[in-house]
Amino acid sequence: MRKQIVAGNWKMNNDLSQTESLISELTNKKQTSNAEVMIAPTFTNLYKAFEALRETSIEVIAQNMHFAENGAYTGEISASMLKSVGVNTVILGHSERREYFNETDELLAKKVDAALENQMRIIFCFGEVLADRKSGNQEKVVESQIKNALFHLDAAAFKNIVLAYEPVWAIGTGETASPEQAQDMHAFIRKTLANKYGKDVANNMSILYGGSVKPNNAKEIFSKPDVDGGLIGGAALNADDFFAIVNAF
Repeated sequence: MRKQIVAGNWKMNNDLSQTESLISELTNKKQTSNAEVMIAPTFTNLYKAFEALRETSIEVIAQNMHFAENGAYTGEISASMLKSVGVNTVILGHSERREYFNETDELLAKKVDAALENQMRIIFCFGEVLADRKSGNQEKVVESQIKNALFHLDAAAFKNIVLAYEPVWAIGTGETASPEQAQDMHAFIRKTLANKYGKDVANNMSILYGGSVKPNNAKEIFSKPDVDGGLIGGAALNADDFFAIVNAF
């Protein structure tokens, strides 16, 4: 059975005191759904967050990692470094990493391999820009991003991968793909997986939607049969909003 997941990507927000404050608020919220709950603070606050949430059901995850185990990569963080502070899940391929830091499918394939070699779980992101959507090429773009970064793997590897579809035109813009658009793409993604790895892999894959999910639209989006949760940006920085989304299932 597919897992329902709500993951909050804090991006480059919240210093240490703000992180502690938000975590304190989160731990006082009541969860009424069965969703897995994750938060991704900035690198400098990962251990503090892990320590604060160690005895709770909220998992602390990372926003990125490097493909190398160690070496002359100034400013980078390896999988083993993340694991050493209690982090076992990492977001890879976020559209902001692709756009601002020129991360290619080929680079992401190396990061995926490194994470899996270190027994980490991956939330793998992909999605089209507005021009692709307007030209009707969104399925071709999404299929290419998935195939180029993931289809060198064997079927067993997908037990440790969660997919996150993020229409780039709906991130931080206030625009949201309609629940029907989200469902159509999620169904296409599942079909793409089934064609390569079979229905068992596809039907057991959690596919999250990421793109301006808010308390007022989460319930409708999450009600779609192929949408298994959300990768949440701005709304994850407010404890009330975040848990309203968590409890939207």
